[in-house]
Amino acid sequence: MGSSHITSFFVISSLSFNPFHFFLYKVVASRDRLPLTISNSSDPFLSPLKLPSLTLLRGRTTETMAVPKAIILPILLLICGAALGAPASEGYLRNGNFEESPKKTDMKKTVLIGKTALPEWEITGFVEYIAGGPQPGGMYFPVAHGVHAVRLGNEATISQKLEVKPGSLYALTFGASRTCAQDEVLRVSVPSQSGDLPLQTLYNSFGGDVYAWAFVAKTSQVTVTFHNPGVQEDPACGPLLDAVAIKELVHPIYTKGNLVKNGGFEEGPHRLVNSTQGVLLPPKQEDLTSPLPGWIIESLKAVKFIDSKYFNVPFGHAAIELVAGKESAIAQVIRTSPGQTYTLSFVVGDAKNDCHGSMMVEAFAAKDTLKVPHTSVGGGHFKTASFKFKAVEARTRITFFSGFYHSKKTDIGSLCGPVIDEIVVSRVA
Repeated sequence: MGSSHITSFFVISSLSFNPFHFFLYKVVASRDRLPLTISNSSDPFLSPLKLPSLTLLRGRTTETMAVPKAIILPILLLICGAALGAPASEGYLRNGNFEESPKKTDMKKTVLIGKTALPEWEITGFVEYIAGGPQPGGMYFPVAHGVHAVRLGNEATISQKLEVKPGSLYALTFGASRTCAQDEVLRVSVPSQSGDLPLQTLYNSFGGDVYAWAFVAKTSQVTVTFHNPGVQEDPACGPLLDAVAIKELVHPIYTKGNLVKNGGFEEGPHRLVNSTQGVLLPPKQEDLTSPLPGWIIESLKAVKFIDSKYFNVPFGHAAIELVAGKESAIAQVIRTSPGQTYTLSFVVGDAKNDCHGSMMVEAFAAKDTLKVPHTSVGGGHFKTASFKFKAVEARTRITFFSGFYHSKKTDIGSLCGPVIDEIVVSRVA
């Protein structure tokens, strides 16, 4: 560079777990300044601290440029602060939204050819790469979180290796729906843990439901696999997968004056940025591996994890909507002293999501129960209810479910129900 020449560089920082999140910096280079080396790296896991990788827009190779000493420290602080301030292990998997397209040579029409045909994923069996919308033959594929998705035929799988923390609890969030009239199942697994998600129930009329499934990492690297275990008459039928994200969950702890863990439902799965339907938590999830830490999804149907961005939430940023009547229930086992009396309080309301009607939340604790009616006009109103119960054993199960089935007033194909939040169990002096 000449003595009087000043060049401006723009630098992209790719942060931690999600290589699709970028920050833009401007660096001014001129003569007689301290050199700064910036390396072009595509690996998002650069160090245990997951510091950013830096790429110069003007080149694909490592370049060394002169930078004024006075701006080096602010740049480094900005970069490190952005990296360390990002949520730990949260966001899309690599090509988790499937918008990085396969090469044309790796496809035959919509069918992927070869186990590495789908970028960042490994596939087996009949896997299709499709664009959402109307399809040949009159079908319609809902792709709510982008443009592209994959469809898994009979016994087909897609999988990806992830770096994780052994012993930590993770939740996968993904869009999934059936594509044919027959019953379909999506199996999600990591080594030694798996879960089958029945997709025969459509919780909204658009068909693009979002689910969460949790696992505990046993090793520092795990392989996440999505599998269609079904054998259908039409081999092309199978679940549609259109977005996959991950979040490391915090194990719940007790708060002062409350025997319920995660009673406000603030800790839960990742919420896809462009998803307005909430996240379905599948049935039969035990408390140790539940995507809703501390809680058991013990019903036949899913419950919905909703957030304050798109729904009316009584307290904080999240709540639970009971969307399938008595088939939609959550429970938690709490520590109690036999013979001691406790108060169970909770909030009941509606999510201001066009869910109208006479609602009923039923709560159980030990041998006691309370039915709380709530007449919803879709306005997002709520109220607090409470009752006392006497513990019989050292462990007491508290359970909540909806007494009735509901659907949205202007969209009868979308299931809905009462919202519960701020669950507290306290000892009566």
